[in-house]
Amino acid sequence: MKPIHVIGGGLAGSEAAWQISRAGVPVILHEMRPRRRTEAHQTDSLAELVCSNSFRSDEPGTNAVGLMHQEMRRMGSLIMASADGHQVPAGGALAVDREGFAAAVTRAIEAEKLIQVSRAEVTELTPTSDDHYIIATGPLTSPDLARSIASLTGETALAFFDAIAPIVHRDSIDMSKAWFQSRYDKVGPGGDGRDYLNCPMDREQYFAFVEALVAGEKTVFKDWENVPYFDGCLPIEVMAERGVETLRHGPMKPMGLTNAHAPETKAYAVVQLRQDNALGTLYNMVGFQTKLKHGEQVRIFRTIPGLENAEFARLGGLHRNTYLDSPRVLDPMLRLKNEPRIRFAGQITGCEGYVESSAIGLIAGRMAAAERLGQPFAPPPATTAIGALINHITGGHVATIDAGPRSFQPMNINFGLFPPLAEAIKSPDGKRLRGPEKALARKRALTARARVDLERWLAGEPGMIAAQ
Repeated sequence: MKPIHVIGGGLAGSEAAWQISRAGVPVILHEMRPRRRTEAHQTDSLAELVCSNSFRSDEPGTNAVGLMHQEMRRMGSLIMASADGHQVPAGGALAVDREGFAAAVTRAIEAEKLIQVSRAEVTELTPTSDDHYIIATGPLTSPDLARSIASLTGETALAFFDAIAPIVHRDSIDMSKAWFQSRYDKVGPGGDGRDYLNCPMDREQYFAFVEALVAGEKTVFKDWENVPYFDGCLPIEVMAERGVETLRHGPMKPMGLTNAHAPETKAYAVVQLRQDNALGTLYNMVGFQTKLKHGEQVRIFRTIPGLENAEFARLGGLHRNTYLDSPRVLDPMLRLKNEPRIRFAGQITGCEGYVESSAIGLIAGRMAAAERLGQPFAPPPATTAIGALINHITGGHVATIDAGPRSFQPMNINFGLFPPLAEAIKSPDGKRLRGPEKALARKRALTARARVDLERWLAGEPGMIAAQ
C-alpha cells in the first residue's frame, strides 16, 4: 500500500500521521527542521509549542475547548495523551511542560512502525494519481511551498501576525510583591487554586505602564505592514492602543484576585504569570505577546511590581502566519476542490489554537486513511466541537461574507459555531431562564447534545458514518 504524505511535523501533522498509522495505513511525515529553521521554533522536536504552553480550559461541561479536549481523547488523540501526561498546574486550564510534551510526541511518532519521518523540506506539490498529501505546515509555511500552494489553489494565501509572550525565571520574581492565586481560587487539573503568580498595580502604575507600552519602540516589518492581527492573539501594546482601560478588562483584569500582602487593598490591574515547565522554574506572562523590541520589553516589563529584577528566559516576538481562504478552496472533507488528492490540516486551514489545529489534524488523518482503505467517512456532526469547527472552516463562513473574498479570519472553537438548540432552555419548573443562568444552561445543553451525537457518529448509526 502506498503511503500518505503528511507535510509538517507540528501538532496537526503529528496527529494526522498518528491517526493514519493507527488505521493501518503507512505514512511519510515530512518535517524540514533541522535542515531549514523557522523564525519561531527553537528545537528539532515534533509538535514543538511556540506561542504558549496552554491548551486552555479543560472544563468539558461549559467550555467549548474543554469539550474539544474530551472529543479528542475519545478518539485516541496522541496530542491529548501527551498533554495529559505532561501537564503542569494552571488553574482550570490544561497547560503542559513544553519540552516533555514535545519529546513524548516525537518518541511516539518515531517508534511507530508505519510512520517514516523524513527530515527534508518539501518545496512543491506535484501529486501523481496515487499520491495523497495532507498539508499541515501551519503558520510558518516556507516561501517555496507557499508559492506552490498558491499556484494550486488559485488564491493568494492570507497572512497576519502571531505573537509570542515572554517567559520569566521564577527565582527572579519578587515574592514580597507577587503572590500565588488562581482567579476566584479555581482549582483545575493538577492544580490547587494557587496556580498563577500575580503582580498588582495601582492606578498610577497602571496608567504609566499603558503609556510606556504605547510609546515603546516596536519591531517594524516592511513587507507585512498591512497584515491584520488575529483578535485572539493581539500584541499587548496593540490592545493598549485601543484604549487606556482595555488591558484591565482583558489580560490584566483584577477581578477574582486578592493581594495576599495587602488583602484590604484592591489592585487596579494585575499581571498574571503561568507556570511554563514541570520544574516550576519558568513562568509565562499571560496575554503579553508583543512586538516591542527586546530592549524595550526588558525596560517596560521591569516596571511591573514584582518584576523589577526579572530575568527573561525568552523575550516576546512575532512570526508570520499563513492560512487559506478555506471556505472557497476546501471541500467538507478538507480537500482542495480542484485537486482532491491534497488535504489541509491545522492552522493553515484557518483555525486558531493548538487544540483546534490538532483536532483538524486528527480528522484529516482519519479522512485520508479511510479514503486510502476505500471506506466511507463523513466529518463529525456539526453539533460536536470538532464538527462545528470543520463546518466553519469549509463552509460555515461563506454565507456571512459581505466584505469580499478576504474577510475569512482564523477562529477558535466557541459555542457560537454550534447549531442552535431545537428547544428553548427552561428551568426544572418549566420557566424560561434569563441572563447568566440561561447562558450557563445553554452551554451545558450544547455539550450534552455534542456528547450524544459524537457517540452516535462513532457507532455508525443511520445518517452518521462511523470513524475508522
